[in-house]
Amino acid sequence: MTSIETAAPRFGDLAAGDRVAGQLYTDPEIFAEEMKKIFYRTWVWVAHESEIPEAGSFKTTQVGDQPVIVTRDRKNTFNTLLNRCRHRGATVCDQRTGKANGFTCPYHNWSYTLDGRLRGIPYPDGYEGVVDKNDYPLQKLRTESYLGMIWATFNADAEPLEDFLGDAKLWMERFLKQSNGHPTKVLGSHKFRFRGNWKIQLENTTDGYHFPMVHKSWMASVDAETANMMSFMDDPAAETHALGNGHSVAIMAASHADLDIDDGTEEIQPRFQHLVDELVAAGEPMDRVRRYMRSMHGCGFNLNMFPNVAMSSSFFRILVPISVDVTEVWHMAIGMDGGPESINRERLRIHEHFQGPFGFGSPDDAEGWDRVQIGAGGNPTMPILVNRGEGRERISDEGWPTAHVTDETGMRESYSMWKKMMSDV
Repeated sequence: MTSIETAAPRFGDLAAGDRVAGQLYTDPEIFAEEMKKIFYRTWVWVAHESEIPEAGSFKTTQVGDQPVIVTRDRKNTFNTLLNRCRHRGATVCDQRTGKANGFTCPYHNWSYTLDGRLRGIPYPDGYEGVVDKNDYPLQKLRTESYLGMIWATFNADAEPLEDFLGDAKLWMERFLKQSNGHPTKVLGSHKFRFRGNWKIQLENTTDGYHFPMVHKSWMASVDAETANMMSFMDDPAAETHALGNGHSVAIMAASHADLDIDDGTEEIQPRFQHLVDELVAAGEPMDRVRRYMRSMHGCGFNLNMFPNVAMSSSFFRILVPISVDVTEVWHMAIGMDGGPESINRERLRIHEHFQGPFGFGSPDDAEGWDRVQIGAGGNPTMPILVNRGEGRERISDEGWPTAHVTDETGMRESYSMWKKMMSDV
């Protein structure tokens, strides 16, 4: 794929400022054009550096609907390679993760290096004067990393990654403070699919409005201190900011939005007292123990980065569009690469309680997403409303459109970027 053909702009006008047409969820033609105009043309998140920790490490994933391999080569350079042999098109790797010296197509054994160069062709005499190996590497996507997060794009002319991230970078930095000065690492991940369009999940990450209704069972299952921390419906400090380029941040627990700021008034939750005792007995100073405990639930916000990744409180959420009405979601628990392992174990238990396949949160979310897809199919021309809080939206001192965390400012930002990209020729 050396270039991507794009259709004339026909769908951009289906998104207005406060509503979008329901057919954005249901029309396969719109989905196909989204792949071309969004997922093949902008930066798409593909990996965290801790997932490919050393030379030879790799991970397979997708950029839009295209299969790719993310590698760390012998020079410790990150590469994103189209998972497609240059000979007859077979995939050259079918493992989710691993370590290898290179990749060999199982069909005719054409072999490639970690950075995609064609290394060998069996029985090469038939290709003398026909194939120069230098002309047939695996297709390489442009790949850049920021704060350990790796993005790739088919578009050689895309703006630099840091320019694309823009004001989201500040919130990425704040998110990673939960690692308490240690590098961040992925502790584990799990995936599931829901029967709905990818944009339904994109909307959900900064949708504070649904939380007390959908997640009643989770709120009832946690201790009073955790429930109180997430009772943000009437909290004026709980806000959503539109950050530009489709990115947004929803702040649910303002006191944890910057973990470096601690006024000393917040009490350590009794549920963590066994960890406090363990760490104090091991010689950890009390101010350090307090920092560990305050970061146990992650940060106090969800950062949504268009089009496919969220740094959500204490985990990464990645969406992979499979078809117009099927989306795959990856939830990645994160922790510290260093520091007390007991903290990482506790964070995993917290993650499982909400995001896990038998947790109280994600299954409820997925049920709602399925229902949106079914309902949107009932009358695809009827608009989906994203107008909550539009009348009270203001501009923050930083220049960000801002409203309450239950308002749909983040969704309007996502669809503004969607409209822009879908309208470009």
